Amino acid sequence: MALEDNEITAPFISLIHREHAKYINENVKEDGLSFGLHPLLIVIDKKDGISQEQLAEIFHLNESTVARNLKKLEEKGFIERIKDKRKKIIKTTPKGKKTAQKVINHDKIWDERLKENLTDEEYETFFKTLKKICEKLIWTKPSTT
Repeated sequence: MALEDNEITAPFISLIHREHAKYINENVKEDGLSFGLHPLLIVIDKKDGISQEQLAEIFHLNESTVARNLKKLEEKGFIERIKDKRKKIIKTTPKGKKTAQKVINHDKIWDERLKENLTDEEYETFFKTLKKICEKLIWTKPSTT
Protein backbone atom coordinates (compact mmCIF):
# COMPACT_ATOMS: atom_id res chain seq x y z
CA MET A 1 0.00 0.00 0.00
CA ALA A 2 1.41 3.38 -0.98
CA LEU A 3 1.14 6.56 1.03
CA GLU A 4 -1.22 9.20 -0.30
CA ASP A 5 0.27 12.12 -2.22
CA ASN A 6 -1.24 14.63 0.20
CA GLU A 7 0.54 13.17 3.25
CA ILE A 8 3.11 15.09 5.26
CA THR A 9 6.79 14.37 4.57
CA ALA A 10 7.62 12.53 7.82
CA PRO A 11 6.22 9.10 6.80
CA PHE A 12 8.23 9.16 3.56
CA ILE A 13 11.43 10.16 5.34
CA SER A 14 10.85 7.47 7.96
CA LEU A 15 10.18 4.80 5.35
CA ILE A 16 13.38 5.58 3.42
CA HIS A 17 15.36 5.63 6.68
CA ARG A 18 14.02 2.23 7.78
CA GLU A 19 14.70 0.64 4.39
CA HIS A 20 18.25 2.00 4.44
CA ALA A 21 18.71 0.64 7.98
CA LYS A 22 17.53 -2.83 6.89
CA TYR A 23 19.83 -2.74 3.87
CA ILE A 24 22.91 -1.75 5.91
CA ASN A 25 22.12 -4.23 8.71
CA GLU A 26 21.82 -7.08 6.20
CA ASN A 27 25.18 -6.23 4.67
CA VAL A 28 27.25 -5.72 7.82
CA LYS A 29 25.66 -8.13 10.28
CA GLU A 30 28.58 -10.58 10.01
CA ASP A 31 30.85 -7.72 11.09
CA GLY A 32 28.79 -7.16 14.24
CA LEU A 33 27.97 -3.56 13.41
CA SER A 34 24.43 -2.26 13.79
CA PHE A 35 22.87 0.54 11.76
CA GLY A 36 22.75 2.87 14.75
CA LEU A 37 26.52 2.69 15.20
CA HIS A 38 27.68 2.94 11.62
CA PRO A 39 27.50 6.75 11.26
CA LEU A 40 29.76 7.16 14.30
CA LEU A 41 32.26 4.66 12.94
CA ILE A 42 32.40 6.39 9.56
CA VAL A 43 32.99 9.84 11.08
CA ILE A 44 35.64 8.48 13.46
CA ASP A 45 37.39 6.83 10.52
CA LYS A 46 37.28 10.02 8.44
CA LYS A 47 38.32 12.27 11.34
CA ASP A 48 40.85 10.02 13.06
CA GLY A 49 41.66 11.46 16.47
CA ILE A 50 38.28 13.12 16.96
CA SER A 51 37.05 13.72 20.52
CA GLN A 52 33.84 12.51 22.13
CA GLU A 53 32.72 16.13 22.49
CA GLN A 54 33.18 16.76 18.77
CA LEU A 55 31.16 13.64 17.93
CA ALA A 56 28.33 14.79 20.19
CA GLU A 57 28.32 18.14 18.40
CA ILE A 58 28.38 16.61 14.91
CA PHE A 59 25.50 14.22 15.63
CA HIS A 60 23.51 16.59 17.87
CA LEU A 61 23.56 14.02 20.67
CA ASN A 62 24.39 14.39 24.34
CA GLU A 63 27.80 13.16 25.41
CA SER A 64 26.40 10.31 27.51
CA THR A 65 24.66 8.84 24.45
CA VAL A 66 27.86 9.15 22.44
CA ALA A 67 29.84 7.57 25.31
CA ARG A 68 27.49 4.55 25.42
CA ASN A 69 27.80 4.07 21.66
CA LEU A 70 31.58 4.47 21.76
CA LYS A 71 31.74 1.80 24.45
CA LYS A 72 29.85 -0.58 22.14
CA LEU A 73 32.20 0.19 19.26
CA GLU A 74 35.22 -0.30 21.51
CA GLU A 75 33.91 -3.62 22.90
CA LYS A 76 33.42 -4.87 19.33
CA GLY A 77 36.98 -3.88 18.42
CA PHE A 78 36.12 -1.12 15.94
CA ILE A 79 37.69 1.79 17.82
CA GLU A 80 40.14 2.61 20.57
CA ARG A 81 39.93 5.53 22.98
CA ILE A 82 43.22 7.08 23.97
CA LYS A 83 43.42 9.34 27.02
CA ASP A 84 44.99 12.67 26.03
CA LYS A 85 45.16 15.12 28.91
CA ARG A 86 41.52 15.78 29.83
CA LYS A 87 39.80 14.24 26.83
CA LYS A 88 39.75 10.93 25.03
CA ILE A 89 40.91 10.80 21.45
CA ILE A 90 39.08 8.22 19.35
CA LYS A 91 40.68 6.27 16.53
CA THR A 92 39.58 3.37 14.38
CA THR A 93 41.31 0.02 14.67
CA PRO A 94 42.24 -1.92 11.52
CA LYS A 95 38.96 -3.84 11.94
CA GLY A 96 37.12 -0.53 12.27
CA LYS A 97 38.74 0.89 9.14
CA LYS A 98 37.82 -2.19 7.13
CA THR A 99 34.23 -2.16 8.36
CA ALA A 100 33.83 1.60 7.85
CA GLN A 101 34.95 1.22 4.23
CA LYS A 102 32.51 -1.66 3.77
CA VAL A 103 29.64 0.51 5.03
CA ILE A 104 30.71 3.41 2.80
CA ASN A 105 30.73 1.06 -0.18
CA HIS A 106 27.21 -0.15 0.68
CA ASP A 107 26.06 3.45 1.12
CA LYS A 108 27.33 4.16 -2.41
CA ILE A 109 25.38 1.15 -3.70
CA TRP A 110 22.30 2.45 -1.84
CA ASP A 111 22.69 5.82 -3.55
CA GLU A 112 22.97 4.06 -6.91
CA ARG A 113 19.67 2.32 -6.13
CA LEU A 114 18.11 5.74 -5.44
CA LYS A 115 19.46 7.06 -8.72
CA GLU A 116 17.95 4.18 -10.72
CA ASN A 117 14.51 5.80 -10.68
CA LEU A 118 15.61 9.42 -10.94
CA THR A 119 17.22 11.48 -13.64
CA ASP A 120 20.61 12.99 -12.82
CA GLU A 121 18.90 16.36 -12.40
CA GLU A 122 16.24 14.93 -10.04
CA TYR A 123 18.88 13.22 -7.91
CA GLU A 124 20.99 16.38 -7.75
CA THR A 125 17.92 18.41 -6.72
CA PHE A 126 16.97 15.76 -4.14
CA PHE A 127 20.48 15.77 -2.65
CA LYS A 128 20.73 19.57 -2.57
CA THR A 129 17.28 19.78 -0.94
CA LEU A 130 18.22 17.27 1.78
CA LYS A 131 21.42 19.16 2.45
CA LYS A 132 19.56 22.49 2.60
CA ILE A 133 17.03 21.07 5.07
CA CYS A 134 19.85 19.85 7.31
CA GLU A 135 21.66 23.17 7.06
CA LYS A 136 18.56 25.20 7.92
CA LEU A 137 16.92 22.96 10.54
CA ILE A 138 19.79 21.11 12.16
CA TRP A 139 23.23 22.51 11.49
CA THR A 140 22.50 26.15 12.12
CA LYS A 141 21.15 27.43 15.38
CA PRO A 142 18.15 29.72 15.14
CA SER A 143 18.76 33.36 15.91
CA THR A 144 17.66 34.51 19.37
CA THR A 145 16.92 38.04 18.16
